[in-house]
Amino acid sequence: MESSVSNEVRALYQQLIDAWNNRSARAMAELFAEEGEIIGFDGSQEIGRDEIFTHLKPIFENHPTAIFVSKVKSVRVLGSEIAIVRAIAGMVPRGQSELDPNVNTHQTLVAVIDEGNWRIQLFQNTPAQFHGRPELVEQMTEELRQLLK
Repeated sequence: MESSVSNEVRALYQQLIDAWNNRSARAMAELFAEEGEIIGFDGSQEIGRDEIFTHLKPIFENHPTAIFVSKVKSVRVLGSEIAIVRAIAGMVPRGQSELDPNVNTHQTLVAVIDEGNWRIQLFQNTPAQFHGRPELVEQMTEELRQLLK
């Protein structure tokens, strides 16, 4: 069962990344549980599908959001109805081909069974700036850069 759950939750995470990369606020919001939460890179917090949609829509309409390049580092199945995805991600600004190391991030997604489907209860995007440790920034950037090849 754990392998099946792990694959389903990985697919949910990938749907979230794809929705971001496709600049679809609706597709992103619909992946969340009714009272799901998102904590953005800048610390903003939105709770509930409607609030998440309302927050994301103008971002996608008014900004050329960068494209996420991500790598799942682990999936922990905590029970039949809850799992945690831990990933790292970098961003490639639109029209460019290289990652911007200044916006590397650790991503955490808590998935739950909601209305019979896997949904996101919490998605948090934490800057991975590694203050005073530039070698860790470069190590993460290089790990993500391998995915661009």
